[in-house]
Amino acid sequence: MRARVSDLHRTAFVTGASTGLGRAFAEMLLVDGVSVWGTSREVARLESLTSRHPSHFTPIALDLRRGAHAEAVFREAAAAAGGFDLVINNAGYGVFTEFTAVEFSVWQEQLEVMLVNTARLSHAALRELLARPADLRRGALVNISSLAAEFPLPFQSAYNIAKSGLSALNESLMLETAGTGVVILDFRPGDYRTDFEGAVLRPPGGDAPRLARAWSAFASMMRGGPAPAHAAAALRRALLRNRSGTVRTGRFFQAVLAPFLARFGSLGLKRRIQARYFDAA
Repeated sequence: MRARVSDLHRTAFVTGASTGLGRAFAEMLLVDGVSVWGTSREVARLESLTSRHPSHFTPIALDLRRGAHAEAVFREAAAAAGGFDLVINNAGYGVFTEFTAVEFSVWQEQLEVMLVNTARLSHAALRELLARPADLRRGALVNISSLAAEFPLPFQSAYNIAKSGLSALNESLMLETAGTGVVILDFRPGDYRTDFEGAVLRPPGGDAPRLARAWSAFASMMRGGPAPAHAAAALRRALLRNRSGTVRTGRFFQAVLAPFLARFGSLGLKRRIQARYFDAA
């Protein structure tokens, strides 16, 4: 019989489930028999998932810009679900411009949403998982980082910081939870064909020609990436392995070859290649 994620996890909480990778993760879990509580800032955007899976999908309104409220929403949902066996922190957004072209408050808000408040939900989720009796303890916390943690993108400063921070948090939690029965996954996707490109904020200002060249390269990478179902399949395999670790996924060059070359090449070479690719030199 084909193994299913529901063999390990009966309930899941997925942030940013209305589009892109988050939606693909939710769909994958639902097909595998997991009951999913999925979030979006606007519940109406979750209507198709609700209508297709009325018995197993619960829509939740959650805005990560409001950290304390987001944690309260999570706790209420966990109480209603009888606890979550799997939490996937996926929600986020991009800001594309020069670091000095906007007020710092723009970057600060992005860091609070994508790093601080995501860590806050991780804290709440992990506390609940570890509070279970040792003989009943199981579960997984998945923080969606990015290959940008290893290969930072030009003109997306706070995104790079947030994803690097999440990967560092994941590494810390892997050590702290060793032997507890709780799995920590540092999931690092590359470029996928999602609506992320269209959702990136692009404030005016900065060196327009350089920004235009870099944006063209970034948009091309997104359009040339795999479909979100590819990332969901990679996450499914990782969940079924039921052990903590880092998962890189995306096109072969991004997810396999580039990290291999970076490990054995010089940091200077990596920087030159990235600058040349984005025409940001």
